[in-house]
Amino acid sequence: MLPKEKIDRINYLARKSKAEGLTEIEKKEQERLRKEYLKAFREDFKKRLENIEIV
Repeated sequence: MLPKEKIDRINYLARKSKAEGLTEIEKKEQERLRKEYLKAFREDFKKRLENIEIV
């Protein structure tokens, strides 16, 4: 999973986006961080599914 600092940054950018909008640089950063988050989430989810054992 992503480090807490990156998740905090994603949340900060989401709040700022709703409140006042983002600069182009912040939008690109937000997109990059979201892609990183989704990649990490999918990898973790896949590992969990592979470890499921049906009895």
